[in-house]
Amino acid sequence: MSKVFLENEQATIKLGSQLAESIKSCSAKNLEIHLHGDLGAGKTFISRSIIQSSGWSGLVKSPTYTLCEEYDLNEILFLHIDLYRSEDIEDIDLFDIDRSVDKKKVVIIEWPEKLKTKRDPDMEIFLEHKSNKREVSVKIHSQKLLETINL
Repeated sequence: MSKVFLENEQATIKLGSQLAESIKSCSAKNLEIHLHGDLGAGKTFISRSIIQSSGWSGLVKSPTYTLCEEYDLNEILFLHIDLYRSEDIEDIDLFDIDRSVDKKKVVIIEWPEKLKTKRDPDMEIFLEHKSNKREVSVKIHSQKLLETINL
């Protein structure tokens, strides 16, 4: 598990960019990332950094109220899911996250601990407040992703 301390938003954007590069160069067709942390820990911000660093030029908004936002890039489909407000944990089935697509698919789930059925992520990111910094731990479970990561 890699651990870094982020002093500001620029450091978080840089980490998101590094993770995006690893995702793009990974040979796996489907990747799932779980984000853990308290409210305001930076889960949506790191998601935004990954998605925008992958080539999305539009707005990346928090899926807190919509539960799921899709970002369809030329080579990657991102599904960004936030389960914090989900009343029915079966809601995740509505997003058909296991569907096949003709490109790489990356599913990012905030608050995965609310899932009724546990899923096996390829990467977990743990965000925690530490005084004026954020402590970020990245745990890679996928060998293919591990081969591309450079933190």
